[in-house]
Amino acid sequence: MHRIADRIEAEAVELAVLGVRDNGTEFNMALKAEPGSAAGTFRYYAEALDKVAGEVAPTQPDVLGLVHRTPVGVVGAIVPWNFPLMIGAWKLAPALAMGNSVVLKPAETASLTLLRLAQICVECGLPDGVFNVVTGSGAETGAALAMSMGVDVLTFTGSGGTGRKLLEASARSNLKRCYLELGGKSPNIVFGDAPDLQKAARVSAMGIFRNSGQVCVAGSRLLVEASVHDEFVALLKAEAEALRVGDPLDLGNQIGAVNSEEQLRRNLSFMDMARAEGGQVITGGARILAETGGSYMAPTIVTHVARDHALFQREVFGPVLSVTKFETEAEAVSLANATDFGLAAGVWTADLSRAHRMVAAIRAGVVHVNTYGGADNTVPLGGVGQSGNGHDKSLHALDKYVDLKTAWIQL
Repeated sequence: MHRIADRIEAEAVELAVLGVRDNGTEFNMALKAEPGSAAGTFRYYAEALDKVAGEVAPTQPDVLGLVHRTPVGVVGAIVPWNFPLMIGAWKLAPALAMGNSVVLKPAETASLTLLRLAQICVECGLPDGVFNVVTGSGAETGAALAMSMGVDVLTFTGSGGTGRKLLEASARSNLKRCYLELGGKSPNIVFGDAPDLQKAARVSAMGIFRNSGQVCVAGSRLLVEASVHDEFVALLKAEAEALRVGDPLDLGNQIGAVNSEEQLRRNLSFMDMARAEGGQVITGGARILAETGGSYMAPTIVTHVARDHALFQREVFGPVLSVTKFETEAEAVSLANATDFGLAAGVWTADLSRAHRMVAAIRAGVVHVNTYGGADNTVPLGGVGQSGNGHDKSLHALDKYVDLKTAWIQL
């Protein structure tokens, strides 16, 4: 696993460019988030795997109770197109560390980096057949993987609709365990006592607009206390309009392309819904025509979004931020928890007690305080509600890829 990490680092630029050609992520971000993150993930689990031991149970004096952790067998992994190498490594590295074989299906529009990773693994000494990449459509290849009687655990990152189909396939096949990291509609909450509104605006802008909003934990719902609403929205608008959008291989651009024409059309359809429901598009909301062609969308901010609006409730997975005003802390909590999702959240406040109250009250797997994004392998990533179950990253991810076996030994 250390050799795999070394090779990923040695080929970082090439791997980043492969990914950019597939999914349009801006190069500077791709370099860090894809090969940079993947190499770190392999190193983390390479160091962790010999720290995970069995257990000795506190039993009767004449009995020895042992709890063994055994590999589940074959892990099926289905990963999305936004960060295929990073998310693929989140699933592959802990599964390998626990002694399993993996069959991985990348997204139809972003498979190049994972095909190269499979070659790297073989070149670094992983036995043939331990890690397999199988390309194809979700309807055909993904369904076959989900229905396979030879797959013992299925791990997936993607949409809620697909997650439901995978659960149904598990029920119809061998009742394989399914771990689902699904969508999000994450609230980013700015209180009037935020320590630095300019910094909060800058970080919040990248929290939704980086990678053209195609980030599962993106802070796509901005909740702003009424006392600073107008000031903060103005700061955020300036940040959004200053971002350079264009060719993801141009190092001067900060935002790259939307993954596909289909995704861009879906993003733009939300603009029609937002206007029909009374939302006000204060910046963006349209396609950017680039000389190189391609699918580009301007960073978009929509104000006057109520809790029953589509833009408040539904995941866009694009560079679209909804803004909703609140008056009290209790109202902020109510708005934050007013969707079916529960993946991530952000809170900006100088009040330490309030920060702890918000972390406890918000229904989400990750709550950022006075920042947004950037958590590393030491902490888990997972959601609650319709954002799924199970966790990637951290030592907790290893639990998905083992079975527990009790040995009860009469002495």
